[in-house]
Amino acid sequence: MWRNIASNAVTLLIVISFLLAGVILFGQSQYRSEGPLAEAMCLRVPNGSNMSRVSTDLEDQGAIGSGAVFRLGAEYSAKSGDLKAGSFLVPAGSSMEEIVDIVTRGGASTCGTEVVYRVGVTRQNVQVRELDPTTGSFAEVVAFELTDEAELPEPFTRVRAQADTRYRIAVAEGVTSWQVMDALNNIDLLTGEIELPVEGMLAPDSYEVSAGDTRASVITRMEQAQEVLIAAAWEGRADGVPLNTAEELLILASIIEKETAVPEERRTVASVFSNRLNRGMRLQTDPTVIYGVTKGVGVLGRGLRQSELRGATPWNTYVIEGLPPTPIANPGRASLEAAANPDDTSYIFFVADGTGGHAFAETLSEHNANVAEWRKIEAERANQ
Repeated sequence: MWRNIASNAVTLLIVISFLLAGVILFGQSQYRSEGPLAEAMCLRVPNGSNMSRVSTDLEDQGAIGSGAVFRLGAEYSAKSGDLKAGSFLVPAGSSMEEIVDIVTRGGASTCGTEVVYRVGVTRQNVQVRELDPTTGSFAEVVAFELTDEAELPEPFTRVRAQADTRYRIAVAEGVTSWQVMDALNNIDLLTGEIELPVEGMLAPDSYEVSAGDTRASVITRMEQAQEVLIAAAWEGRADGVPLNTAEELLILASIIEKETAVPEERRTVASVFSNRLNRGMRLQTDPTVIYGVTKGVGVLGRGLRQSELRGATPWNTYVIEGLPPTPIANPGRASLEAAANPDDTSYIFFVADGTGGHAFAETLSEHNANVAEWRKIEAERANQ
């Protein structure tokens, strides 16, 4: 009798073991196989959350089939304690294993809301954007001017209260160092005071920042990035470029940056200035005159006067020989590379052509014809 009982117990244990193994294999398959999420979603994990709350949220949104399997898988892989707060993009069809990896790997939020402080040549503004996870593109929620007196719209104050909101400072090519300093002083997200940075030494780019970052630390990042760009451009400069130092390259790049907004023209504009320098001709470029008037503070906001074109300043290239003593703005990578590697042309003149670009010329007679055409376009626009 005892032998029969023992035999039955062993059989039962074997059956239970097989059933348990089957459950484990089924759970592993569920954990690792493609999930039911039909469209990408943005999963928000608030501070203080845990895997139990995350699994419930995922179940409610149809991203996983079983919260229990999700939690067990996270526990089994020793990732339950690695949950990170933030907003995370979960692609369609993500497995539970992939989602666990997404919410535990760390790093910046990959979706949700971001605030972009834009520092432009003529304006400073703030843009609140929301990522649409189904398209992967941002949609603007609200935008407003960045000034000390700006009335903050409700969507902005709301997202500022969210711990997972991302912040970026986007610096446009061609802004002056004063404009960057002024913008940073208007961003109350940042702390501390800064002095006017050296002109030309701030790399135009997009910089991720966090609440409490110092303005000085942001400036340092911009300076370090620009030093790398300048060094690379100088190292890769073409033979025969009429520049003696990396500083001269930076000065010429800043002039190129202010002269054209058409990317395809940068190297051609660079060739004009290089040709003029090689021939001992004055550069005669309006942006240097403007800088001599404004010193980079604000925007001139009007046309140049004849007295200003003739006025002697260290930057007026209608008056001085060669390059001005300092950059006149902060050039980007493309303008630095254009200064280092200009096109091989014989152009020594250019003028606006009415399309946003320029008409280039090798001779004064060609240039005069181009100028006459531009005057005609100006007159037609004035009469419209």
